[in-house]
Amino acid sequence: RYDGMIITGAPVELHEFEDVDYWDELCNIMKWSTTNVHSTLHICWGAQAGIFYHYGIQKHELPEKLSGVFNHDVLKPSSPLVRGFDDRFWAPHSRHTTVYAEDIEADPRLEIVAQSDEAGVYIAKSTDSRHFFVFGHPEYDTGTLRAEYERDVNKGMDVPVPAHYFPNDDPTQEPVSTWRAHAQLLYTNWLNYYVYQTTPYDLSDLGAGE
Repeated sequence: RYDGMIITGAPVELHEFEDVDYWDELCNIMKWSTTNVHSTLHICWGAQAGIFYHYGIQKHELPEKLSGVFNHDVLKPSSPLVRGFDDRFWAPHSRHTTVYAEDIEADPRLEIVAQSDEAGVYIAKSTDSRHFFVFGHPEYDTGTLRAEYERDVNKGMDVPVPAHYFPNDDPTQEPVSTWRAHAQLLYTNWLNYYVYQTTPYDLSDLGAGE
């Protein structure tokens, strides 16, 4: 049994969940996590897959790829997950699909912690703090979005220049990280407040009463 687990993303978001080769295996892992993991952090496609599996919330294809670094508002400043965050902060996104805030808000088992006017929901969680969903990429290095953009351009894909990323939106200029501190805080807060401090001493108690 695990104190915490991270389910990461994958470049399969334009496929229906059920069409992904390892969907059945992933569902088995997510089912297992409900009674064997104290807190699970889902990231990017992993967040879309997790919120669909656990709560039935569908993803939706965007008109064009969402790529860049976007400003976000903390909607639940009392949450320990965003302790130390500024009221507004930057975070990267890189995806072709999204989930709608109204679908999350309609489920009383879920709450939105941070959201962007441009990029949509960034962080959502279950009210029992067992499941966290991060729809962006706090783990990205400074040059990751540039590498993705150059890869797509070299493939002949019609993709937008990552927003708010290159100085003057000029891809010939060197990007600068504006999200590293908040990314570090996000992982540190999750590990501290939702894994280390709250995991039961006896891990056989995980999922008790569910």
